[in-house]
Amino acid sequence: MQHLTRRTATALVAAALTVGGLTATAQAAPAAPAAPAGGDPTLTDVYIWATNVNLRERPTRQSNVLAVRSKYWLDAVCQTRGETVTDPAVGTNNWWTAVQEFAGSDIA
Repeated sequence: MQHLTRRTATALVAAALTVGGLTATAQAAPAAPAAPAGGDPTLTDVYIWATNVNLRERPTRQSNVLAVRSKYWLDAVCQTRGETVTDPAVGTNNWWTAVQEFAGSDIA
């Protein structure tokens, strides 16, 4: 039951990172943990390379911020179209990714 609760407790993070101080560096993302504690091996690991990225309740900048993460690994559950966001350093995008914490905490 706890695993099911963890599965359904997801948050949305902008695929086009806009809010927060973006770090426009050419560095590669650090390697994903080999076996994340509590992570789901059937999901895709995603790396938030920017700093102060808002994880939101829905794919819109007006929705509640559930957490803020910087340079952080998460499990990607799915993607959906949402509000279009633009950042001069990154570009324009309307794809948002639903994510969850490796540790299976409540909503990220």
